[in-house]
Amino acid sequence: MNHDATTVVSQFIEDLNNEDFSGARNALHDDFVFEGVLGKREGADLYIKEMSQMKLKYEVLQSFEAGEDTCLWYNIDMNGKKILASGWYHTDAGKIRSFKVVFDPRPLLDPAQK
Repeated sequence: MNHDATTVVSQFIEDLNNEDFSGARNALHDDFVFEGVLGKREGADLYIKEMSQMKLKYEVLQSFEAGEDTCLWYNIDMNGKKILASGWYHTDAGKIRSFKVVFDPRPLLDPAQK
C-alpha cells in the first residue's frame, strides 16, 4: 500500500468529511499532537473525540507535499461559518504524527462577523 504523505492526509480529510471517525483515528499515531490558534491537543483519542463532536467539513483548495509533510489550504465549515485555513501535516511510517493549523479566528469569536 502506498503511504505517501498526501495520500494519508487526503484519506484522513475524507474520513472526517464522511464522519468516519474510526477511519480518521486509524490515520493518526497514538501520540499525535495538534496545534492550532485556539489551543493544543496531545493524543489521537482526545483529538478524534473532539472532532466527532465538532463535525467540521473541509473543502480542500490546494495541497503541497515535501517529503513526509503535506500542507493543505482549505475552507473549513465551522458552525456554519466558512473559514479559510492552512494545515501542516507531518507523517511518519504512513500515519500522521502532528498537525498545525492557522486561520483567522475572529469570525468564530465575534457573532457579528460572517
